[in-house]
Amino acid sequence: MPSRQVTLENSRAARGVSAGSGAVSGDVLLVDISNSFVKLALARGGRIGRVHRLPTKTLRAGQIRALIGGRVLAGTVAASVVPKKCREVDAACGPGVCWIGPHTHLGVGIDYPNPGKIGPDRLANAAGCAAHYGVPAIVVDFGTAVTFDVISPGGSYIGGVIAPGLNAMTEYLHDRTALLPLIRLREPVAAVGRTTEGAMLSGAVNGYRGLVAEILRQVRREAFPRHRPKVVATGGDARLISAGLPVFDAVDPILTLRGLLVAAHLNLG
Repeated sequence: MPSRQVTLENSRAARGVSAGSGAVSGDVLLVDISNSFVKLALARGGRIGRVHRLPTKTLRAGQIRALIGGRVLAGTVAASVVPKKCREVDAACGPGVCWIGPHTHLGVGIDYPNPGKIGPDRLANAAGCAAHYGVPAIVVDFGTAVTFDVISPGGSYIGGVIAPGLNAMTEYLHDRTALLPLIRLREPVAAVGRTTEGAMLSGAVNGYRGLVAEILRQVRREAFPRHRPKVVATGGDARLISAGLPVFDAVDPILTLRGLLVAAHLNLG
């Protein structure tokens, strides 16, 4: 199937827009709803304030209202991969929430057969990466799943890779075996485990690094035969995996929120 080109904002200035462009005055609420956790933060100008992390399952509108307090917001920008939780944001913030999607101005284009199938968080990652780190680039988001998002030299989202998340793999081992424990993820002491937990840690962390390195190798070879893309890590397990894998140019735990702030400046102003 031929790809469908969707140009959201192709000017050079728009692709390089930073969160500090100041297009929106006042407080903006940023909301990133993932499968496991919701990250919320208030931002003003180019600065993102304290990030609040709440379990997605128990998110309620009242929690969001409590975070807003008595502030009069200039707007709310949100990305969600859990549709039923969107109503909690709408109930807390009222009409006019800017929900990230393929027709939101993001400072990047989309060159993808079915843009509506791209996760909003992945679009936000592309926006944040292009604005803060440049293009071409690969964003690796270590969450419930690990996603690889590829941004072309021309500044367009062109696709990516989805693999099981690190916690999903270790939880599966525990759930499907009688004797393997549920482990707390951390750096393994050695490659050869001297205990069951040590062996599982080595298999999980070192094995996962191998998975990430091989996917990156193949993506680089296929998508960037003549370029060196920036490789940026984000998500909950980013620091753990990147510590022993020297392929990342940056580790940015709040990249998705940065992308939401870029969208705020491009859409709310």
